[in-house]
Amino acid sequence: MTCHRYTAVVVATIALTSAARGAEPAVAPDTALARVRVVEARRTPAGAEVVLTGDIQAQAQVNVSFRTNGKVAERRVEVGDHIAADQVLAVLEPLTQRANLDTAKAALASAEALLTQAKMAFERQKQLLAGGYTTRPSYDNAEQELRTTQAAVDSAKAAIGTAQEQFSYTELRAGVSGIVTSRSVEVGQVVQAGQTVLVLAQDGPRDAVFNVYESLTARPPGDKTITVSLQANPAITARGTVREVSPTVDASSGTVRVKIGLEQTPPAMGLGAVVIGHGRFAPHEAVILPWSALYRYDGHPAVWVYDAGRRTVSVRTVEIDRYGPDVIALKSGVEPGERVVIAGIQFLRPGQEVAAALVGGNP
Repeated sequence: MTCHRYTAVVVATIALTSAARGAEPAVAPDTALARVRVVEARRTPAGAEVVLTGDIQAQAQVNVSFRTNGKVAERRVEVGDHIAADQVLAVLEPLTQRANLDTAKAALASAEALLTQAKMAFERQKQLLAGGYTTRPSYDNAEQELRTTQAAVDSAKAAIGTAQEQFSYTELRAGVSGIVTSRSVEVGQVVQAGQTVLVLAQDGPRDAVFNVYESLTARPPGDKTITVSLQANPAITARGTVREVSPTVDASSGTVRVKIGLEQTPPAMGLGAVVIGHGRFAPHEAVILPWSALYRYDGHPAVWVYDAGRRTVSVRTVEIDRYGPDVIALKSGVEPGERVVIAGIQFLRPGQEVAAALVGGNP
């Protein structure tokens, strides 16, 4: 009986010891590590198409102004009107110019009357000299008076020409045909000579104007021909080549203005029409990454690089080749074979150990 009781105690002790050991918690994996997704960098062809939005503008614009001072009496055009080269656009009150013209005409009439008298006196002295009834000095004086009055007539005629020209300046003409794009003159307004009152888009070739990022101008499209389509109707297209690239960058937008000279402009592509330009870059190799990999470090673009051996991440600045709709192309900073974090970068710090999942393979 005693033996059986001892055996039972031993068995119970072993059972309790096993139960106590079984109750100890197991070692759990480290769940505090930040989880990230990484991709392996590879160089791939980056000859993608570039799509830009711009508008149609005239290659030549003319600032139209009066050539004399005056008060505007009449304005005959509005913005959007198409005008001919010799069409009168506006008229000044010609009070001063008309008075000057009348004065010049009166001076000419007076000079012509004096010229008639001088001619008659010269002819009389000429006949008297032939008959010996006058002296040579009298004849010479009559001849000099004739020449003087003839010069006065010529001067008066020139003054009339000047006055007529000044009178014509009261009528505003552009001298070229085109479309009025803006105006800054109203009836009753006093304008100065040379003051711009109308802006005219001259008829002729048209440009498709785009504001592009500076990085695009550093690597121009491989094909110099750009296809432009009308945004409202993509079936309407035109072809052109780069005609002008602005040498300066717009401080407010950080873009560069590029003008594409169109070979032929369809009628539907009027001034101000919104167009879409399509260009393709020359193919070249670059490291392509999703937008989510881009990080800003110390004021420069950067990415997080994953070290598979140490299971840590480090930040590295990169040089952008170009921006795509949903990807970025790197010119330098990341070498093929390196692994770049594309998800979870907002939780990282340099040297941090992470749990990485490789997109398309094992970490």
